[in-house]
Amino acid sequence: MCISVFIWKSHPIYPLLLFLNRDEYHSRPTTPLGWWHDGEILGGRDEVAGGTWLACGRDGKLAFVTNVREIRSNSQLKSRGDLPVRFLTSKKNPQEFAEEVMGEVDEFSGFNLIVADVCSMSMVYITNRPKQGAPFVAQVSPGIHVLSNANLDTPWPKAERLRHSFEDVVRKRIEGEISLKEMSGTLMNDTTKDEDESKLPRIYPPEFEYLLSAIFVEADTPSGRYGTRSSSGVAVNTRGAVSFYERSLETDVWKELTVNYHIQSKKAAATY
Repeated sequence: MCISVFIWKSHPIYPLLLFLNRDEYHSRPTTPLGWWHDGEILGGRDEVAGGTWLACGRDGKLAFVTNVREIRSNSQLKSRGDLPVRFLTSKKNPQEFAEEVMGEVDEFSGFNLIVADVCSMSMVYITNRPKQGAPFVAQVSPGIHVLSNANLDTPWPKAERLRHSFEDVVRKRIEGEISLKEMSGTLMNDTTKDEDESKLPRIYPPEFEYLLSAIFVEADTPSGRYGTRSSSGVAVNTRGAVSFYERSLETDVWKELTVNYHIQSKKAAATY
């Protein structure tokens, strides 16, 4: 599943500040945050399909993906986690890559994909499960956005709780440096659930929807333990410095890692 909140081109210090929870079965093999073998991609990795839910590159590109909550699923389709990897390893800008993906959206189960290039200050949202009409591509506007398992900024209760909490935290730190670890703990560890069943999406059985209504998910299912496997935070400042924090669950033990680097580009992160 996953849920993410981020601010884009609206903070005086951070052109991009993002937090994301990855929800998955505890038994699914996963490699935690780190540089991949080529040293150009930084992120966690799904050891089953080989893709990722969130990763960034030394060149200032970043991508993340969430599933769209739906009943039907086809294991024979392409892995959605491969889309961020393809963007990061391509030479295409966000719009060009989005146009490429539009030609194959039927080959994936429902997804929301965001691809960004901080150096050119371009961010694009792509989905193959829009509320109405055909799959579409849209430039992401400056401001705060939440992406869960419906279209970007769909006001599900958990998404609205996360948005409001993020707004409060950002407002208190608008002029200063931030701590990804502290902010992630404040925002992404929220286990509050929605008691009002009428506000739930009503896609899955009510008892499962109730468990999924928390920002930090914990659930026992017939297929095994399911829930938030990692909480990540990424900050890119106007000097081109990137900080990537991850708190991940490995064999029932929570581990933390922060990786810092500078964008390797002729242009550092743009100012505005």
